[in-house]
Amino acid sequence: MLEVYIDGASKGDPGPSGAGIFIKNGKMVEEYSIPLGVMSNHEAEFKALVHALNLCQHKKDSIISIRTDSQLVANAMDKGFVKNKKFEHLLKECVEIQSKLPLCFVKWIPSKENSNADRLAKEGIRKTERGDNHE
Repeated sequence: MLEVYIDGASKGDPGPSGAGIFIKNGKMVEEYSIPLGVMSNHEAEFKALVHALNLCQHKKDSIISIRTDSQLVANAMDKGFVKNKKFEHLLKECVEIQSKLPLCFVKWIPSKENSNADRLAKEGIRKTERGDNHE
């Protein structure tokens, strides 16, 4: 089973944002710190999931467990619904990519269990602030 930890972060709302993805596959670890440009924290959380799902499409694992400390993202993926219409297109994109994966689920975890992804998301913010390429 592939364990994927994700986090999105913004410095301000909206503000410079980044996504962090920490992938654990047995003893192998991959880390991604992605500059996202300027957006809200919730948008950054969804974008982190989009990037993680896209990365997982290229993996050979049949079971993928994505863990997020964003209750909004976890609940939206579980219910297939988000109250704020502003996030509908992001949810739709996530569901569409997830449907291409054999068995992939998104689970909420407490922030204290998501420190690696949080660290990487903060690095993504710094990359955005430096003007590194982003979406």
